[in-house]
Amino acid sequence: MLKLVVFDCDGVMFDSRETNRAYYNQLLAGFNCSPMDEEEVGYVHAHNVFDSLAHIFRNHNHINMDAVNRYREELDYTPFLHQMLMAPDLLEFLETISPDYHRAISTNRTNTMDMVMDIFKLRSWFEMVVTALTAPRPKPAPDGLYMILDHFGLQVDEAIYIGDSSVDRDHCAAVGLELIAFNNPKLEAPYHVDCFMDILKLPPFKC
Repeated sequence: MLKLVVFDCDGVMFDSRETNRAYYNQLLAGFNCSPMDEEEVGYVHAHNVFDSLAHIFRNHNHINMDAVNRYREELDYTPFLHQMLMAPDLLEFLETISPDYHRAISTNRTNTMDMVMDIFKLRSWFEMVVTALTAPRPKPAPDGLYMILDHFGLQVDEAIYIGDSSVDRDHCAAVGLELIAFNNPKLEAPYHVDCFMDILKLPPFKC
């Protein structure tokens, strides 16, 4: 029986692709580098900040990555957060499944996740949030999901994950967790939806 719903953040709870584009392009601009191409935008949208920086600066060997990380730590992320668009039916979905299902987040965001939770007033809806900083290894490693399952004392077949990327697919596959592909019909997954309220029609929620 389903008891736990785990959410990805970017691309699921929020349309943040353009936010990520603006943020990482600012980091590149800080070192006089050209903006990202579309492949790079797609990469940073799914991966943690450390892998993303390594990827977008991979052809700029003259730049010291310690300097890039110092610049990143000093850059105010708040203006970028305000560009994020929350899924229009996210709150309705959260209200509908509470308190029947536990709710958690496993994301590759790092220190910006606290700001997201506060700005959009989401803390009361989630019982646990695991980020790329709090998990021993970021997604697609399974660590975050194991932490969440252990926290609630649940088995894999009692949980489901809502994600939108191949990183999320691999994250789930590493523990045998079922994936709901959100707004990505090309992603291999047992279930596909375009909005949150359609999730309630899926078999795991009809038991």
